[in-house]
Order: sequence, then structure tokens, then C-alpha cells
Amino acid sequence: MSIVIAIATAVAVGYFIGAIPFGFIYLKLFKNIDVRKVESGRTGGTNSFRAGGAWIGLLTGASDILKGGVVIWVLQALLRDQVAAETLPWMLALGGICAVIGHNWPVYTGFRGGAGTSPNVGWSTALWFPMLLINLLIGTIIFITIGIASIISLVAAAIVPTTFLILKLTGVTGFDTWAYVIGGVITAVIIAWSLRPNIQRLLQGTERIVGPRAKRIEARQAANDHSSA
Repeated sequence: MSIVIAIATAVAVGYFIGAIPFGFIYLKLFKNIDVRKVESGRTGGTNSFRAGGAWIGLLTGASDILKGGVVIWVLQALLRDQVAAETLPWMLALGGICAVIGHNWPVYTGFRGGAGTSPNVGWSTALWFPMLLINLLIGTIIFITIGIASIISLVAAAIVPTTFLILKLTGVTGFDTWAYVIGGVITAVIIAWSLRPNIQRLLQGTERIVGPRAKRIEARQAANDHSSA
């Protein structure tokens, strides 16, 4: 297989699988809601949670992670015996990048998608499974202590290239390549670009707080209101 065909395959598989808008599908199917008209208008897990509740949000997030993994598995099956061993990681990383692009700008929903966090975790997890566990652990800690979804997304975006860099520098078998590091850096930039409004609110101190921290703040406010009444 020529390198041009391999690149085209990686781009097509990554984009068109990554573009599957599970949040849009689930909200339409189960709630008859267009998630693009709710809150941020994104089709990812966080906005699906706001629009349809916890189980739809979790289902969307899990499906978006899975589709990122499927991109890698499909490309491994298609290209493993068709390109040189040193070329395959670059094709897989390209597929991961295109999965995030497809998720964020899906052709199926008028190029209105999510921020890219879940498919980014998905493609990197398909290459190294502990990536999922690391993201879940750190994401849970941030959710409980800070309670800001955009910070979870930005940290998760940074975890991917950082982890691949550590794997490369420590000589872990199968990761002696810059492909995954560079792929992770590019997807982190894409995610940060998609989260520009959130980053602006973070800098202004107006980003929404959710979860246990939000409840703690509400409880303190209620106690203050009661004591001042």
C-alpha cells in the first residue's frame, strides 16, 4: 500500500468514525431533544448530561471513548500488514487526531460537535489501556475537589502526550516513537481551541462549578443566608 493511500485511510477512518454524534443520537432517540440547542450546544458527554441526565451523559461519554478506540483497532487491522512497522504508529496517531476532529466538527450534524475529550482518551487508551485508568482517577479527583468540567477536559488533554512521552523516554516496548507524543500534542491543541469560551470563563472566574463542590458552596451560602436573616 502506498503512503498516500495509507494516509487517506487513516484520515477517512478517523474522521468518519469520530464524527458519529452519539450525544445527538441518544438525546433524539430517548428524549426527543436536539442537544445542539441546549446550554453549550456541544454533543459530548457533559452537555448530554445537562440535557438528558446522568445515564445519557455517561452513555454518551462511554460511546465517544469507544469510538476513539475503534478507530485505532480498525486502522491496525487494515494497515498492520500494509505499511512499514515504523510508519504504522504515525498512521494510528493520524487516525486519532482525525477522530477528535470528526467529533468536534462532525459532518453528520452540521459540523457542530463536542470538545474532543472522550475520543482523545479513546484512541490513546486503545494503544495503552492504563491511559483510561489514569484519566478516570485524575478526572474523578478534579470533579470532587474543583468541580469544573472544562478543567477535567484540559487536564485529560495534557495527560495523553505527557504519558506517551514518559513511555517513550522510559523505553516501554511499542512506544519508542514520537508519533503518539506528537499526536497527543496536536489533539491537546484542538481540544484547547474548542474550549476557548470555557478558558475565557475560567480566566474570568465565571466557569460553572458542578458536583460535590457546587453542593458545598450552596450549603455554605444557605448557612450564611440563614445566619444573616
